[in-house]
Amino acid sequence: MSNEQIQKGNRRKFLLLLALMCAPVIVSYALYFSEYRPQSTHYGDLIPIVKVAGAGTNQSDNTILRMKDLHGKWVLVTVDSGQCDEACKDKLYFMRQVRLVQGREKNRIERLWLINDNVKPDDELKNEYEGTFFVSAKDSEILSYIETQDVQTKHIYLIDPIGNLMMRFPEKVDGTKMGHDLKRLLHVSQLEH
Repeated sequence: MSNEQIQKGNRRKFLLLLALMCAPVIVSYALYFSEYRPQSTHYGDLIPIVKVAGAGTNQSDNTILRMKDLHGKWVLVTVDSGQCDEACKDKLYFMRQVRLVQGREKNRIERLWLINDNVKPDDELKNEYEGTFFVSAKDSEILSYIETQDVQTKHIYLIDPIGNLMMRFPEKVDGTKMGHDLKRLLHVSQLEH
């Protein structure tokens, strides 16, 4: 092989390496400027992150429950009247079922019902959804962190293990899709309780 052939071969290798190194940058710019946005894989809506603080009265044992007491756990939250209509019962049901289908990871999830009035839920409801924190929050600052009053009773919310409100699920929730979201979050979460 002549010196000229070696130089041509080296030049081709260099240009090929340069093209391979520049290709991801070029492709990323092309996708960005063509406004390509991949489909989202999550079911719940990501909302602006808000650190939730405050306290309410736990109705099961009449103690004070502070939001910081729930740090280290994922918390499914619903806000409703103590009268609990059918939509409220549906949310409580989905929160319980979604937690149960997580298997051995279910202990990383808590359920919280913030009661936004002075009506106490009946004992039958408390027995059916045992393990849920029934918290009187009418005059608590907790409710001020969860969207506006007219919207907060329509959704199930999710608080992360460090106390940030970060997701809400659609009004007519699909329990299977909600369960998949939670399973994915539990899988990728590195925070332990």
